[in-house]
Amino acid sequence: MSEPKKPSSGTSVGRRDFIKSALALSGALAFPTIIPASALGKNGSVAPSERIVLAGIGIGRRGKAVLGSMLGYNDVQCVAIADVMRSQREAIKKGVDDHYQNTDCKIYRDFRDVLARPDIDAVLITIGDRWHTLASLMAAKAGKDIYCEKPCGMTIEQVNALREGIRRHGRVFQAGTQRRSQSNFSYAVGLAHSGMLGRLHTVAASVYPPDACLKWHPAEPEPATDELDWDLFLGPSPWRPYNRAYTVSRGWAGADDLCAAGNFLDWGAHTVDLCQWAAGADGSTPVEFEEEKKKQMIVGRYANGVKLVCVYREQYDVWFPGNPGPCCVRFEGDEGWVVTGDNGKITLSPNLEGKLSKAFSRPGTNPAEHARDFFDCVRSRGRTVSNVDVMRSSHHACFAAQMAQRVPRKLRFDPVRARFEDEDVNRMSTVTMREPWSLHI
Repeated sequence: MSEPKKPSSGTSVGRRDFIKSALALSGALAFPTIIPASALGKNGSVAPSERIVLAGIGIGRRGKAVLGSMLGYNDVQCVAIADVMRSQREAIKKGVDDHYQNTDCKIYRDFRDVLARPDIDAVLITIGDRWHTLASLMAAKAGKDIYCEKPCGMTIEQVNALREGIRRHGRVFQAGTQRRSQSNFSYAVGLAHSGMLGRLHTVAASVYPPDACLKWHPAEPEPATDELDWDLFLGPSPWRPYNRAYTVSRGWAGADDLCAAGNFLDWGAHTVDLCQWAAGADGSTPVEFEEEKKKQMIVGRYANGVKLVCVYREQYDVWFPGNPGPCCVRFEGDEGWVVTGDNGKITLSPNLEGKLSKAFSRPGTNPAEHARDFFDCVRSRGRTVSNVDVMRSSHHACFAAQMAQRVPRKLRFDPVRARFEDEDVNRMSTVTMREPWSLHI
């Protein structure tokens, strides 16, 4: 790994100045001082004053993979973990401590205690969907840079508020749509942009069909708050009685008011996002959406006529030949098409086979390159590949497509105003936060 860039103003300056002052003071007093090479950034290490200080919020199954990739960078130091579940926060602390061979990582039940620490530069937010927008807004207000797992909000309104909050507080933001940083996907997008496929007319995204689930599990006795803070677990979502099933292996993901868009964004946040990129539509969305139920897909159309096709799993073999793995996409033009997915394989139309084929080995779920882009931007104060504007428009497209499945008619959508022409549909798209939580932070 190349030598990390020095942070710009605002990143760890206080700690860096403190260490310089302490060294000067020790010299002035003429006491013999032995300083480890690691503290000075020698032998390939990074001095503590130059490290990005990181905390993790709600680190579950996916969060462990993302945090693990972040711990691999020697210019990053994870110092704190917050989770409403004691067993989970203690397990993640153990993993962090084992990595650093110390016991320095602090644990918290309430993530607001993490945000109150002035020494923390950045946070990794992998708590459940219902918390992503609010936790990110609170982190931004606290002066932290943010890597937030997708989906980054539950509604159009929430992702709009998130963009405004990130802009207002001047924070670096990376949505966890790591496939933007994967070489096979960027290669396929490059073919679409280069003209090698001819005039692009269709971009296709594999998705889970939206599936609203309004059922509750039966009530069970709540654990002690220190074991599991159920009220904080629910956060801004409507109250429901405790049941252990919600807390085990993403059990909350099946509940409509705890996860975004009936699970549509579980893959759509990745695949629709890649289609937006290929179509040159970052910052915009299709202007109309309609479900074609018999064909098992939702079709959107951009203002320039390009089609966005959200394909349900029953039709994957038709649209995505070559067994490309999960989260597959297809970009098609007048002169050929390309398909790729998480196995890194590139499949091309017959007329392009043998001319452009290229294999990639890193799976699409690997967040290492995406995390590196985030940390580089924390230092440079630049814009990440999945910045808040990219995220907003891709999420808008997903929310609009999901609504087209729920409303059995063609829907018109205004990308600028981020609203449907039909006011009844706009009302259906909103979610009220449970008191005392609010987007007005």
